[in-house]
Amino acid sequence: MQEAMKFVAVDLGASSGRVVAGLWDGRRFSLEELHRFGNGGVSVRGSVDWDVLRIWSEIQSGLMKYKARFGDSPAGIGVDAWGVDFGLLDKRGRLLGNPSCYRDPRTNGIPEKVFARVSEAEIFAATGVQTMQINTLYQLASMVMADDPKLDVAETLLMIPDLVNYFFGGEKSVEYTEASTTQMYRFGTKDWDREMLRRVGIPERILPGVVMTGTVLSTVGRDVLDMCGLARTFPVIAVASHDTASAVASIPNLDGRSAFISSGTWSLMGVELDAPVTSERARALNFTNEGGCGGSTLLMRNITGLWILQECVRRWEKDGTRCGWDELIAAAKAAEAFRSVILPNADEFGAPGNMLEAVRGYCWTSGQVAPETMGEFARCCFESLSLAYWSALEALRDLTGRDIRTLRVVGGGCLNTFLCQMTADACGCEVVSGPAEASALGNVMLQAVATGQLPDVAAGRASIGESLECVTYEPHGGDGWADARGRYGRLEKASRG
Repeated sequence: MQEAMKFVAVDLGASSGRVVAGLWDGRRFSLEELHRFGNGGVSVRGSVDWDVLRIWSEIQSGLMKYKARFGDSPAGIGVDAWGVDFGLLDKRGRLLGNPSCYRDPRTNGIPEKVFARVSEAEIFAATGVQTMQINTLYQLASMVMADDPKLDVAETLLMIPDLVNYFFGGEKSVEYTEASTTQMYRFGTKDWDREMLRRVGIPERILPGVVMTGTVLSTVGRDVLDMCGLARTFPVIAVASHDTASAVASIPNLDGRSAFISSGTWSLMGVELDAPVTSERARALNFTNEGGCGGSTLLMRNITGLWILQECVRRWEKDGTRCGWDELIAAAKAAEAFRSVILPNADEFGAPGNMLEAVRGYCWTSGQVAPETMGEFARCCFESLSLAYWSALEALRDLTGRDIRTLRVVGGGCLNTFLCQMTADACGCEVVSGPAEASALGNVMLQAVATGQLPDVAAGRASIGESLECVTYEPHGGDGWADARGRYGRLEKASRG
């Protein structure tokens, strides 16, 4: 067994970030968390921004902890983060203010104004990306329409993980998976959709080149090395910098008969394809196409995941009732099955607020008995999320023609055994859970491939499979699921008008 090679994964989420050491011993991967820190949008006078310099400072703290723990420099570093948000640099490479957060209200009403110039159907056919007002396209369009002076002096746009890569080594580029989240990248030409951007009025000059996953961008600059106490430089690697793409990269045995679920506060469910599906049918079914590792495409549906139940918990705690996940699950198991069903993606559940009242109101409006107890709320949320997975599975089978028989669940939600079993029952197929640390594992594995430690992604996924124990859940027949699927389908049909 060779001495373990060490890589550093910077894994940034919208609510927290962390710096992780990934160890590769020639056969298996293991992770060691070095530093974790809180993250979130900062509200100032009606705007919501990211404090990106604090994030950068926390990343440096993580590298200092790496030096204290291991002494020598790592074999590489890679960054994965959320999509759609970006920073702007001037001609001297200086950051033009704090990057705006996707929750900033500047994009309210902007998609409809963009569609007056380029139709929604035309944009989807070119980019394959579902319309969401948070997308980079609408953020930039809002700046154009407001005559934002930052656009006049901006020379380069960098997405959040690409901005951190620039801080490390000075390279100005956007990685493929992150570019695909912008709704400005054209899969067919493997370039920005320049014609569409001209029609919207977005300046092309600010968009750097797009590099593929696995590109070695630069080496870490001397300023960073000195700050963190590291003597030897090391490569900055463009991993699958969109965190969902890194998570999917980590899934062992992902094949043509499998779909993936990245499960947490939000869920993304989809399949890995060689090319995007940009049909009008895919748009009508609320699917989106984003880049995956190895130049693949991820055809996915965004689903509100455990957010609804998390907001219920926040309300209970605000009212003085504390409850942990074990207690919630026990209460859900004891509650009556299929008492009420909701659509997790309904507008009522999209924003923070009194989620207990939102769920009750939805149930009353749809002619159902509303939940009252903690167990009834939890059961409603778990069952409804499982049914949302069933609905997405049926749509994926329709769009791809694939005989999907296995769901591979990664992320924090894969540790919820009750939800995993319920998903198997609702979908009538096998569920395999793991890895939970999917984004960081995918990040590290792709660095190992980029530095020649592994021949390709397939070998990397096989090594991840050897590195952990996945849990398999077989579907139980049981009464009630067929009726519940029918109720859920009727709610979906009613929501479409």
